[in-house]
Amino acid sequence: MDTENLPIRITSNGEEIFRTEESIYIRLPPGRAVFSTSWVNGGYREDLTGVFNHQPPHRALKSHDLEGGSVEAYIALVAGRLGLDPDKTAGLLTAARMKHAAAVTKAHRGVEVTAVVTAGIEVNGGRVGDPASYFQENGEIEMIAGTINTLLLIGADLPAYTMTRAVITATEAKTAVLQELMAPSRYSSGIATGSGTDGIAVIADTTHEKNLTDAGKHSKLGELIGRAVMEATRLALERQSRLSPASQQDIMVRLSRFSIGEEDLWTRASSMAGENRKPLFIQSLRETAKDPALLSVATAVIHIMDEIGWGLLPETAGGTAARKILCTMPEVCGTKPDEEFFSLLAADEPVGEHLQRTIAWIAKQRAREE
Repeated sequence: MDTENLPIRITSNGEEIFRTEESIYIRLPPGRAVFSTSWVNGGYREDLTGVFNHQPPHRALKSHDLEGGSVEAYIALVAGRLGLDPDKTAGLLTAARMKHAAAVTKAHRGVEVTAVVTAGIEVNGGRVGDPASYFQENGEIEMIAGTINTLLLIGADLPAYTMTRAVITATEAKTAVLQELMAPSRYSSGIATGSGTDGIAVIADTTHEKNLTDAGKHSKLGELIGRAVMEATRLALERQSRLSPASQQDIMVRLSRFSIGEEDLWTRASSMAGENRKPLFIQSLRETAKDPALLSVATAVIHIMDEIGWGLLPETAGGTAARKILCTMPEVCGTKPDEEFFSLLAADEPVGEHLQRTIAWIAKQRAREE
């Protein structure tokens, strides 16, 4: 690792942020308080001189696969190689690449907040309460790829309880971005609220003249935290996971969290009237999937599916409304519905089944027209 490079950013408060190929690390001036989820020197500390975010080798599947044989030993090794004191350094681990990190600063009346985020969600995205991946025994942990790590530097003096509140605000900000992007859970049909391995380190300056005690959403500090973390998370997700508003403008991407794919729609299309040529259908489906008109109607139906699942809509009423919406989809997409189409929606089937049949029918009609 090259630790001789110049800092990529120096905050107005004097913290130097460095980046190597595998790590982003911060040299802390005296008087810094850190609240972190680090396995080593984690929790609330006032004696740390360094914090880092690091990408271990991808071959490490369990903690004992790491160099040194444990997470604790590995973090100490990384700290030393970065020129940091292992006894006074906190570290976060991630599979995300440091070159895809995003750093965003927001400031107001002499208070500066900087968020440095790496974000991988494509493999490990999950919704809180999803089925677990493993039960920890004997201190062993599984190294599951995909993590959103946040280094949050706050240019003000914060008591310990306020730093804890800052963690909540930053976590809400991260989750808000995932909700806005409709990031899918990989463990359920839900919308992701984070990954299963997310970490954070909040850094405050105990020597700063401004003492702030509220980091919640009503305070200006909470607003700065929220805006910085949201912007940095959104940028990092696009760079690392290619998750963005543009990438989500595809109905097949939206349906993936329900484990619905091209083969499922081909199965339904092949039982409908007309010639069955799979390559032509798949090509038509991929073009149809990005049709803004179809996406607008289909996402409305998906939201009904979500609300039924959350218990906010009765299944019968939601299903009836969804079928009425789906009946309009062909004309919205410039295709005239026929008797066969309406018969596809006549059966008392789940909303998801009707949605698949509708999309498959439109794609097949378009393939026939080509």
